[in-house]
Amino acid sequence: MSYNILDLVRPNIKKMQPYSSARDEFKEGSESFIFLDANESPVDNGINRYPDPQQKKLKEVISKRKGIDSNQLLLGNGSDEVLDLIFRAFCEPNIDNVITLPPTYGMYAVLANLNAVENREVLLDSNFEPNVDSILKTIDDRTKIVFLCSPNNPTGNTFSSERIEKILSSFGGLVVIDEAYIDFSEKKSWLSELELYPNLIICQTLSKAYGMAGLRIGSLFASADIISILNKIKPPYNINVLSQEKAFEELLNINKLKNTIISIKEEKERLIKVLLEVNFVKKVYPSDTNYLLVEVDNALKRYDQLLKNGIVVRNRSSQPLCSNCLRISIGTSEENDKLIQIIKQL
Repeated sequence: MSYNILDLVRPNIKKMQPYSSARDEFKEGSESFIFLDANESPVDNGINRYPDPQQKKLKEVISKRKGIDSNQLLLGNGSDEVLDLIFRAFCEPNIDNVITLPPTYGMYAVLANLNAVENREVLLDSNFEPNVDSILKTIDDRTKIVFLCSPNNPTGNTFSSERIEKILSSFGGLVVIDEAYIDFSEKKSWLSELELYPNLIICQTLSKAYGMAGLRIGSLFASADIISILNKIKPPYNINVLSQEKAFEELLNINKLKNTIISIKEEKERLIKVLLEVNFVKKVYPSDTNYLLVEVDNALKRYDQLLKNGIVVRNRSSQPLCSNCLRISIGTSEENDKLIQIIKQL
């Protein structure tokens, strides 16, 4: 299927001129220059200057790590911002629609409501896989985006590659694959398929495996054309100086990341073995993430019991197909010891 991405963009976005900040207009940097162009304070305290609006230094290390050109990368104030930018650029309020696959990450629906875009929900099947036939039947000429969270939150599974390929090949709009948990999965990222599918957008984050949730940095990978469109509407200084510097520093330590992922996976397997022996646990779902979806006899009761013992988990019973299910993040070895001790006493 051939694509012209510009055909999907909102007409007003096509016509608009992006805001040009002082740091956009003057890109060179030198300690010998006197900067009197941005109405900043001249008093150097390390944070008196505006941050690089294009985060070039940080993008360079992320691009190298992921094997993707920096012109195919957009950074946002968390994944939520880059997801919101997709809505703003491509979805006409009160006209267009998107498709989400519950149970899934709740912000897709929130952002659809925020941007006055119809959210058409197509439930996952009983194996927590996309129901491709139902998705394709739900699509019409005003459907702009299909959101796929893979590995999926809260179920923890990675979607079938064959099902995702069918959606990518059959749908004339954008397919957003949210890979927030991909670093924990044994299956490969869809980043290697960007050149094959011009309608593909991939979102990742530094919040999970990289341990930088407090910095709020999300990554969006797509064709250079899509990145150019999103850059038109991106707030000029959306990632602050401190976040850029700290993320750059952390990303240089690849061994720390690898060891963290290994540790979390080992702790997850340890917790699974214990949970499978607990009489009130009905099922522990397979997980390619840093959490487990666990079906229990009475989710509200078990949630309250854990809370009274100082442990907070997430009750996902309100989600479709997740009746009496708790979502449990994998903690440190010491935290998991405490969880295991309490679970065995319940």
